[in-house]
Amino acid sequence: MTTFVLVPGFWLGAWAWDAVVAGLRESGHDALALTPLGVGEREAHTGVSTEDQVDDVVARLREQDEPVVLVGHSGAGPVVVAAAERARDEVSALVLVDTGPLPGDVSHLDFVGPERAAHVRRVLADNAGRYPMPSREELGPITAGIDETTFAAVHARSAPVPEGVPCTTARRAERGDPTLPKIVVACIFTAADVREGAAAGAPGFAEMTGPEWSIVELPTGHWPMFSEPRALTDVLVKAGRAGPTAGR
Repeated sequence: MTTFVLVPGFWLGAWAWDAVVAGLRESGHDALALTPLGVGEREAHTGVSTEDQVDDVVARLREQDEPVVLVGHSGAGPVVVAAAERARDEVSALVLVDTGPLPGDVSHLDFVGPERAAHVRRVLADNAGRYPMPSREELGPITAGIDETTFAAVHARSAPVPEGVPCTTARRAERGDPTLPKIVVACIFTAADVREGAAAGAPGFAEMTGPEWSIVELPTGHWPMFSEPRALTDVLVKAGRAGPTAGR
């Protein structure tokens, strides 16, 4: 049996993983889904930064009895990457769902480019320092694979992200650990995109060239836990088999 710890991206809580958690448990594994610090039912925590979210995930990892497969989606990617570096003995494999690592001096807003960053800052200013989930029209093609009813339910249940998360960085180790298996589930980008981005030195792709990295393409929208939960579960189960055989 493998234990999975799952962290959703922006605007989502632990509930976003319900179908995947059910699938993992049906496959004989255990799963713990986390709501990020400062979001949803944990909104009472004010002034939350990316570093605070990393510390929170690390604390939860250290509560586990055995090393886990740590899974981060979208905006949680940089959080789980940093958490795995700080709690290496508690992590057997790292899975990044449609996301990647960021250098320690690059925030989410740095990554998305100046035009998008300016838009997000305007939204934050208009919403008292919180970043609500955009409409489907604003999100565009990345919502592929999710029917209108499901998207409406997700949007209604979504919660704003505190300003400090998209605007701050996560401290990183000087070097990544090559003994930790790292799997990227690529949904709105491809393995070829990763190679091209890495060759260009793009943040988020540049690290994904070491032998510990593997890329699994799952062509769908940016939220495969809603559009392809069974396929995503299968990828995670395979990652769980690979994890304990590598590293420590």
